[in-house]
Amino acid sequence: MVIFICMALAAGAALAVQAAINSRLAKGLLVQPLVAATVSFAVGTILLLALCVWKADLSGAWQQMPQQPWWKYLGGLLGAGFVFTTIFLAPKLGITNMLFFVIVGQLLTAAVIDHFGLIGMAARPFHIWHVFGLLIVGLGLAVFFFGRRWLG
Repeated sequence: MVIFICMALAAGAALAVQAAINSRLAKGLLVQPLVAATVSFAVGTILLLALCVWKADLSGAWQQMPQQPWWKYLGGLLGAGFVFTTIFLAPKLGITNMLFFVIVGQLLTAAVIDHFGLIGMAARPFHIWHVFGLLIVGLGLAVFFFGRRWLG
């Protein structure tokens, strides 16, 4: 379990670094967030394709693709939208502010998906302690964003 938590923390760290790198790429490409998102996805696609050739049954998976319902391919669209959004918003909000709102959106959506077992996920009922945890996160956000005004 510890390794999975470490992996999740590393993924979170990578999101912050990715937002910064991709925002700088957009600036270097004449402030074109769409171009930067496309380049970022292209580089990631090349890496993933190389890993698939090396480690996965790419041809077997490829044969299964036509049998999948259309909605299962929305993950790529959502990922592209996420990368574009971080490139666009990081310079405007700052990476910390942007990721706070991203994380709140993720937590609220994940809670609904888990509670109801949506999209084929196992149902994990939401309990009062989860509500308290989200409220504490919300309070932390309020202190982070408005603490100076309240105390200063």
